[in-house]
Amino acid sequence: MVLPAVTNPADTPGHAFRMGARVLCPLARTLTRFDHHGGENLPGPGPVLIVSNHVSNYDPVVLGAFLIAHGRWPHWLAKRELFSVPIVGWWASATGQIPVDRKGPNPAKALDYAKAALDKGMTVVMYPEGTITADPLHWPMTGRTGAARLALETGVPVIPIGQWGPQEVMGYKKMTFPKLWPRKTMKLYCGTEVELSDLHGCEDFAAAREATNRIMDAIDAQVARARDELPPPDRYDIRKGTRVPK
Repeated sequence: MVLPAVTNPADTPGHAFRMGARVLCPLARTLTRFDHHGGENLPGPGPVLIVSNHVSNYDPVVLGAFLIAHGRWPHWLAKRELFSVPIVGWWASATGQIPVDRKGPNPAKALDYAKAALDKGMTVVMYPEGTITADPLHWPMTGRTGAARLALETGVPVIPIGQWGPQEVMGYKKMTFPKLWPRKTMKLYCGTEVELSDLHGCEDFAAAREATNRIMDAIDAQVARARDELPPPDRYDIRKGTRVPK
């Protein structure tokens, strides 16, 4: 596989990243169909924060292939436990993925690492829900404020992405063996930048919550395109175990 030109020279991938992409990207395209849209909405050189819904343990492969195909090399915030998995953990470390230690004394420290990556001009990917959706309808849940706080502090472009289809390969929150036959279609829609300029520099909780709501609404809009249906008027709150108003 000939890898695309790097959109952002500051984020030139290392050997481990290139080798992984040469294997995983063609394999994913062979085993599933890609129905991807909106690559033109990704900004040119410079840092960017990608925010997406999370429906499956397989969707990072689909999202990663999309970003790499457009010259962006993704750096995810990932659970620290992933870094202890043989081979996978080595690759995550070697490619500059960002560990999140939720059980540690300061889980928010991951945002400092993410900010450092953005300061270097990298592409950072976050799932604002914090986990694979537990919504019985499988729509995005209520968002945590981490992505919003990072966006307001740095002022980088925030690009929303909606995915639908990866859950057919690996079902939602269950870590299942991939179901690859019959061949599934991975639908992905990339939207335009979320408008947050009026909130940049604000550090209060109200601003972070407002920015989070805008981010989740933008993701909802892209998921609606991928699912070809309207999102529900409310949103599932995993902490309350019920739906709440948006």
